[in-house]
Amino acid sequence: MDISLQQVEHRYQQGTPFERLAIQNVSMNIPSGSYIAIIGHTGSGKSTVLQHLNALLRPSKGKVVIGNRTIEANKKEKNLKSIRQKVGIVFQFPEHQLFEETVEKDICFGPINFGVPESEAKARALTAIRQVGLTEEILQKSPFDLSGGQMRRVAIAGVLAMEPDVIVLDEPTAGLDPRGRKEIMEMFYQLHQERKLSTILVTHSMEDAARYADQIFIMHKGQVFKQGTAEEIFSEPEGLIELGLDVPEVIRFQQRFEQTFQTKLDRPCLTIEQLIEAITLFNGRGNSK
Repeated sequence: MDISLQQVEHRYQQGTPFERLAIQNVSMNIPSGSYIAIIGHTGSGKSTVLQHLNALLRPSKGKVVIGNRTIEANKKEKNLKSIRQKVGIVFQFPEHQLFEETVEKDICFGPINFGVPESEAKARALTAIRQVGLTEEILQKSPFDLSGGQMRRVAIAGVLAMEPDVIVLDEPTAGLDPRGRKEIMEMFYQLHQERKLSTILVTHSMEDAARYADQIFIMHKGQVFKQGTAEEIFSEPEGLIELGLDVPEVIRFQQRFEQTFQTKLDRPCLTIEQLIEAITLFNGRGNSK
């Protein structure tokens, strides 16, 4: 399912003394099956954009096209429930939203709320719990008896049980250790590939954006500052640093390597594997002289 934001503006508390412009003139095209990252420092408008992706917020100006539905400024839309079924959002710390007495009931809550029969909802819960790397025995446990990492996976399973076409990840690894972060991101990437899910990652992690995304949008002061592939975005790390953003550690290491040896590698390396390969080729060329 394609999603398109077309010159979207959003003002909070519009028409009151507390009115605040959050985003303006934001245009994004998110093709079906793509993996998009939205990056930017705190206050850049990322979260406001995120909430337009399944009509939690409506634009003050412009329009948002979600599949065959169009959400426009000053135009009321009915049955937004169907949009929210197709566009699932995993918010920060989703485990805080668990509330049922068993894991199975928690995962089934969303599908049943959208009219799915209980028997099918339970079948979806079984599939979803396996997709997040947990075993079916956990379904009858209380979610509050689980570890923090398990609770997060259960909450994610609840979103997957809705069988969305699009999944939006809002800082999905917040609070996790490096190992847990890698496991969760690899899990989402595997789901993206296997289920052909459109995946939209809203993140502060430049490493995750560089490793997984097909296209990256940089938000700055409520606008799209730059869009491009990971190589295009990180080919000029100095510009990102000027915006107050970090760059992947591997890019910093590449910069130090190039400064030390007064050379320029062929392209920005987005993973440690790419950097090792580039340095190996560099050494090979040096040894052949």
